[in-house]
Amino acid sequence: MTEEKKHWSKVDFPPDADPDAAESIEVYCNGVKQEPGKDYELGEREIFFFKPIRKEEKLSGFRWLIMFIGIAGSYKQNDSVDVVCSSHGERKHHVNLPIDVLETPTEEERGMLMGSYSPGG
Repeated sequence: MTEEKKHWSKVDFPPDADPDAAESIEVYCNGVKQEPGKDYELGEREIFFFKPIRKEEKLSGFRWLIMFIGIAGSYKQNDSVDVVCSSHGERKHHVNLPIDVLETPTEEERGMLMGSYSPGG
């Protein structure tokens, strides 16, 4: 019996991606190549990730101001997903695709999900 992995986030296939060539796609998160079955799985027209990934929300005016004057920085999670796939017979690189958060980890889950997609950690 195989353990079912939780889908934390998803990214839709690029609209011009060839659905018949889904097996030949390459998925990158923050520039690191992801492995099918280990890091993600393919749906019908989407990619489901087994670790939480997300984009930083738009900065408020106050937050932008304190960053501008150097009081604080921006340290929220801001992932980037890129997909290389076939599109009308040629390979295309789609960068910084929109991310849909399906579930937010609790504090306990966050501790169990230690690690990162970044090369350093």
